[in-house]
Amino acid sequence: MRALITGGSGFIGSNLVELLLKEGYEVKVYDNLSSGHIENISSYVDKRDIEFIEGDIRDAEKVKEATRNADVVFHMAASVGRQRSIDNPALDSEINLVGTVNVLEGMRANSVPKIVYSSSAAIFGELKEPSINEDHVQNADSPYGVSKLAAEKMILSYSGIHGITGICLRYFNIYGKNQRYDAYGNVIPIFAKRIYDHKPITIYGDGEQTRDFVNVSDVARANLISSQKCNSTSIYNLGSGSTITINELASIMQDISGIKVPIEYKPERVGDVKHCKADSKKIENELGYRAEKKLDEGLKEYMEWYKAVCVK
Repeated sequence: MRALITGGSGFIGSNLVELLLKEGYEVKVYDNLSSGHIENISSYVDKRDIEFIEGDIRDAEKVKEATRNADVVFHMAASVGRQRSIDNPALDSEINLVGTVNVLEGMRANSVPKIVYSSSAAIFGELKEPSINEDHVQNADSPYGVSKLAAEKMILSYSGIHGITGICLRYFNIYGKNQRYDAYGNVIPIFAKRIYDHKPITIYGDGEQTRDFVNVSDVARANLISSQKCNSTSIYNLGSGSTITINELASIMQDISGIKVPIEYKPERVGDVKHCKADSKKIENELGYRAEKKLDEGLKEYMEWYKAVCVK
C-alpha cells in the first residue's frame, strides 16, 4: 500500500509515518517545514525508508505530482489554531481550503481513490451540548473553524462528483510525542514549557473548564483504521470520550515533572468553551476503533519526551 502524507513532518503526521512503516506501507511525505520539523522524520529520510518532498500545499502542480501513484492520501497539512486564523484569515483559507482543493485535484488527475482528512472540532463553534456527536450544529466561529468545515464540504463534493472516498476525522485535543511548544498551540506543550522553564502557568478563567485529550498514538491508529476499514465517505469525531479540568491537568503535569510553579489566573477569553467532550461512538460502532491510552500514562510519556528533546 502506497500512502502520501501531507504535513508528514508535523506532530501528528510524523507519528503516522512511524505507524505506517511498521504496517509495511510505502510512505511519501509532502511538507514545506513551516511548522513541521524534519527532525521528526530524519531517521526515516536518512535511511530512505520514506520519500520526502519539500513543497507547499498551495503549489498545485507540485501537489499533483506528489499524489502520483498513491493509493491513499492522509491530508494533514494545515494552518492550525483559532488565534492564528484571526490574525491572518487569508493565509488560513489559502492553506486549509485552497490547499485541500489542490490535493483533491491532484487525486482526481492521478485516480487516487481515498483521502483521510484531518479536520477539527473547531467546526462546531460554540457548543450546545457538553458531549458532542457528529450531528451537533456546526457554527464555526473562527476563520480556522470555517476553513476546516469548508474543506470537509469540498471533500464531500468531490466524493459525490468524482467518486473519491473521503473520511473526515474531527480531532478534539491531541497531545503526545513530537508536539513542540507553539504560542498558538495546545495547552499541554504550553504548560510543559512553562513548567520546565520554572515560570508561572497562566490559566484563563477559573480552570474548571473541561477538555477531552486524546493521545497522538491513538489518533495515528484511527487514521490507519479509517483508511483500511472505511470504504464510503464518512465523518467521525475523534476524542478519548473522557474529560479533565485544566486545573487538574496543571497539577498532574507538575507532579510528573517534580517541579512546582505558580498558577496565574486571568479573565476567560472570548470564544473559549466551558466544557467539551467528544462522543466517539460512531467510529467505535462502525470501524471498531476506540482510544486506548490513558491520560496519566500519555502525559508521563509526553513529559519525558519533552524534557529529553525540548529542554535545553
